[in-house]
Amino acid sequence: QVQLVESRGGLVQSGGSLRLSCVASGRTYTSYAMGWFRQAPGKQRVFVAAITRTDNTYYSDSVKGRFTISKDNAKNTVFLQMNSLKPEDAAVYYCADQRRILSVWVPSNYDYWGQGTQVTVSS
Repeated sequence: QVQLVESRGGLVQSGGSLRLSCVASGRTYTSYAMGWFRQAPGKQRVFVAAITRTDNTYYSDSVKGRFTISKDNAKNTVFLQMNSLKPEDAAVYYCADQRRILSVWVPSNYDYWGQGTQVTVSS
């Protein structure tokens, strides 16, 4: 089992920055990839970014160039640095852990999820 705990999100002005973190505990050594997803009210959960155990990174087109995913293996923590935030970035952000070597873009390929953290961006 793996437990994922995201840091508290927050309210940020448009153009501002925010860094999310996700601490994993449990059987983290068998993780293939860690991902971030987000879900706005009334919408589906969508892919934001992912990082594999070999440090390959992936980003959705909507955040590419603005968001950076990284990890600290020693601390079992994955980060999402969000810069140049826009009102459309507002959502609940979820950290997820993928055990199997599958596409990192698909939510159903992830095995464990955090509880989610709210990010609000004011215009």
